[in-house]
Amino acid sequence: MPIVDIHTHMYPPSYMSLLRRRTKVPYVRTFPDSPISRLIILPGEDGPSMPSTSRGRPISSEYYDVTEKIKFMDQHGIEASVISLANPWLDFLEPEQAAETARSMNDEMEEICTRYEGRLWAFGVLPLSGSTEEIVAEAGRLSTLNHMRGIVMGTTGLGDGLDDPKLDPIYEAIEKNGQLIFLHPHYGLPKEVFGPRANNYGHVLPLALGFPLETTIAVTRMYLSGVWERFSKLNVLLAHSGGTLPFLAGRIESCIAHERHFLKEKENGKIRRSIWNVLKTNIYLDAVIYGQVGLHAAIEASGADRVLFGTDHPFFPPLGEDEREWLSVRTNYDAIQSGCQETTGEADQVLGGNAVRILKLNLSRL
Repeated sequence: MPIVDIHTHMYPPSYMSLLRRRTKVPYVRTFPDSPISRLIILPGEDGPSMPSTSRGRPISSEYYDVTEKIKFMDQHGIEASVISLANPWLDFLEPEQAAETARSMNDEMEEICTRYEGRLWAFGVLPLSGSTEEIVAEAGRLSTLNHMRGIVMGTTGLGDGLDDPKLDPIYEAIEKNGQLIFLHPHYGLPKEVFGPRANNYGHVLPLALGFPLETTIAVTRMYLSGVWERFSKLNVLLAHSGGTLPFLAGRIESCIAHERHFLKEKENGKIRRSIWNVLKTNIYLDAVIYGQVGLHAAIEASGADRVLFGTDHPFFPPLGEDEREWLSVRTNYDAIQSGCQETTGEADQVLGGNAVRILKLNLSRL
């Protein structure tokens, strides 16, 4: 069974040019004490009190050169990848720029995939700061592009979260088109949560804890607001194995059962699907979890047939100059091999079979 990477990012050349022209977050720049270009994508990452190693991240050709992507895939035995624009996507654009930039970015990603036919597919982006009409139109156009397999989206949606009723016509269009949303965090938690010495720990707290909790909160808000009651066929792939959602789903259910607001719903005859049902019907999880315990939770929550391998490339690169194998990839491989039932072929399905089936990937040219 081929190995397919569904969580792998890229900043195409035109996006890099956009970031290099900017003077406020997000942007790419150098600092006097760190001449290597650094990618600054979060507010406060470039503050004068911030240690140089915490100012964004050094950015190299792995972030924007597709030949580096292919080299990485070959090195780690990955037959095919579904690439996506990395955060913060196009969330920061002025409304008048959004639609044209989204079209251009999606066309560029489509062209990149065409160059590597049979090895690359992509998740497209939507002009979420534009008008609803522009967003719906681009979603429809994406569904006509040969290599597009869904849409990558952050947790803020139009700016007010994924439970915003203004997203309903967009969800409706995505559901009608049969597109998959790849939901990825970016904004994390308020920095005060991590305490006054958080800068001493680099990116560990926001990445290890902030990102997963951001995803958990965003999806829980979707569920509580009834998104899946209104759009029962809306499918979402959650990054980082759904954050803490598989672990906390039972607690969420219990809190709903003891909340008078939702008791009134039941008294009025409204029947809400359980979050477990949504996890096994509308939600897919990637396997970017780096541990057997977390992988077990993902499989138990959504099913082994709904968990898909990913690498999060080009993030989490080796720190040693002579290291060729990426520890992050090896850790995920090991978790899947040791955490799946060998007799049922679960590992092969997670590593590639599920992606081929769910995303309808034609690997015959490999």
